[in-house]
Amino acid sequence: MIDDYARGDTGMATDEVWALETHLETCPVCRERLAVAATTRAPAVTALVDAVWSDLEPRLAATATAPRRRRRPAWLSGWLAPAAVPWLATAVSVTVLALLLDLADIRLGGVSLVLLLAPVLPVLGVAASWSRGLDPAYELTTAAPRAGLHLVLRRTAAVLAVVVPALLVCGWVTGVMVAQGLLPCLAFTSATLALGGVIGMTRAALALVGAWAAAVVAPAVAVSHAPLALRPDGLPVWGLVLVLGAAVVTARRGAYTVLGARR
Repeated sequence: MIDDYARGDTGMATDEVWALETHLETCPVCRERLAVAATTRAPAVTALVDAVWSDLEPRLAATATAPRRRRRPAWLSGWLAPAAVPWLATAVSVTVLALLLDLADIRLGGVSLVLLLAPVLPVLGVAASWSRGLDPAYELTTAAPRAGLHLVLRRTAAVLAVVVPALLVCGWVTGVMVAQGLLPCLAFTSATLALGGVIGMTRAALALVGAWAAAVVAPAVAVSHAPLALRPDGLPVWGLVLVLGAAVVTARRGAYTVLGARR
């Protein structure tokens, strides 16, 4: 496989290429084998690299060294995109603000603001974790050997790890039943991932937030009555949405490795 990879064999299966590149990241022995194979099996590639390096080396030596920037730990990049940090801070801030308004007995349509916002609070954080428009390192992230559904789920878990505890605390303080806030939150997250694999995470997040505002928030404010979607009777429906979303994500897991699939 290393010999074929060094020659640039186009007959290698995509999963074999990804597996080999992932292995090369952590195996110095195989990296040495690749260096030898590139020299013996692909001398044209080796000559090209040497020519480029010999041309760049004098220029690099004459270039002023840029000041060192504080680097994020490598493990953190695998769990949380840089663009997700401000979105998470916003989500937590909105949660705290909704809690304060609930405690002050300021509610929209008589419905707890924490409960009303719970389903959509993690959505934008999820979009920022895996989006062409919101992630400045999108191309690099997508081209990484470990990109795909695995990375999407890890970054989604990081978003939920921040948002869900805040919602649980706010629900406990305001007396909202845990399942009423948590289940819609998880259902919206899975729906965002499922729809994002088709139209892109940003578009999916905006579409779902807009649909929630139009179908639930606006009627709740207009009639001053708790919507059916947020009543305990509606929890089985949220459970069904969660399961269906997870099923779609699993069935379309290959969509998260396509560079042009996310916008």
